[in-house]
Amino acid sequence: QVQPVESGGGLVQPGGSLRLSCAASGSIFSISNLGWYRQAPGKEREFVASITSGGTTTYVDSVKGRFTISRDNAKKTLYLQMTRLKPEDTAVYYCKIYRYALEYWGQGTQVTVSS
Repeated sequence: QVQPVESGGGLVQPGGSLRLSCAASGSIFSISNLGWYRQAPGKEREFVASITSGGTTTYVDSVKGRFTISRDNAKKTLYLQMTRLKPEDTAVYYCKIYRYALEYWGQGTQVTVSS
């Protein structure tokens, strides 16, 4: 059973940094694609970044140059390094593990960017 668990969220001032982590169990982690999504209050969940099993990364335009997605297959952990944070980055951040028709979501971690 794959159950992703996010951590690392919190309150940070504009311009600050945070690193999110997503730890998962199960044997499919290293062969799965992984992604980060976020949902702001009153808005739909949106794609933030993804990394394939081969290491190819993709980002939404609004975070390019500020966020970095990475993975450690030995630790079965996905990361999102966030820098130069803006108030509009405030949201609940979710990780997703997916392979073909299978997908697993975490419960989310709150990120609040405010002075």
